[in-house]
Formats: sequence, structure tokens, C-alpha cells
Amino acid sequence: MTIAVYCTAATLDGYLADEDDSLAWLFAVPDADQASAFESFLDTVGVLVMGSTTYRWVVEHDDLTAHPERWRDAYGDRPAYVFSSRALPEVPGADIRLVDGPVADRWADIVAAAGDRDVWIVGGGDLAGQFADAGRLDRIIVTVAPATLGSGRPLLPRRFGSDRLAIESVSMDGPFAQLSLSVR
Repeated sequence: MTIAVYCTAATLDGYLADEDDSLAWLFAVPDADQASAFESFLDTVGVLVMGSTTYRWVVEHDDLTAHPERWRDAYGDRPAYVFSSRALPEVPGADIRLVDGPVADRWADIVAAAGDRDVWIVGGGDLAGQFADAGRLDRIIVTVAPATLGSGRPLLPRRFGSDRLAIESVSMDGPFAQLSLSVR
């Protein structure tokens, strides 16, 4: 059964990105390259889903219009659904499907693209919240970095009580703490 997993990194104070939508803070964490749980997670993923801000940052940060092979190096041949109401740059050769509208309206297509694997909600937090609002968020995996930002883009800009979230596991991965939660 295909499930939707919001898997992301966040600072200790609960931010995904700074006020400028940058993830540069994450790459400044010493020994971040020692983290290995991500590769195991990626093996379970059939399709990516991300918002336009996350997509634009990845494309610009990795210079993907000039180096489209970097997309494949990071994500393989998996299709990606990018939710956006604005025009975005394309990554040559990548299977990127620009969509808009409610998550519920795209769910059947996303599941079909995932095949027998899971849906990875890459980010941002608001898109993950839209999946939760639609009853389509099954798991949250947060890799907590030893850093704080003080402000920025929140991990999940929704209110979730403990009646909706259950911690399934906690582990260390290199310099990070990883929490896996189920969503009810």
C-alpha cells in the first residue's frame, strides 16, 4: 500500500529554511555527509512531491538547468510532482510534472506514478500541511539538525495534537537525530 511520507530536515527550533527560503544552513552542519538513513529511505520512494519554493531552491542551488544530471544523481528516474501556480524553470530530461490545485485532486495520479512504492513529500511545510488537511499524510520523518535559525519557514505550519501524532522511532544518523512519527 502506498503511503505519503513527509521526510525533511529541520533545525532544533523547527525551521526548514531561513527567511530567504535557503537551506544553506543544512549544508553547514559539520559531518552531515556521514548521515546514511536517507539512502535507505530513498529506496522506498516511487514519486516525489514538492512545492514551488522548494523546487526553485533545489534547481537554483544545484544549477540544474545547466547540470540536469545532478537531478538524476539526487533523485534517480522518479517522477516529481511540483505544486505551483507560477511558471518554473525546467530541468532537461527530468520527469517533472507541474500541477496546481488541491492535493486531493492530484492524489490518484500521484499514487499511480508511485507504483508499489511510497510518495515522498519533499517540502515545504505548507504542502505537507495540505496533504494532512486532505487526510493524505501518513508519516513524518524529521531529521533534526544541531542548529537553530530563530525564524524562517516552519516545519509544519499546522496544529497537530498528540492525539494525531505518535512517535514510532528515534535514532541518530551522523550528527542528526531522526524522529519517525505516524499520523492518525
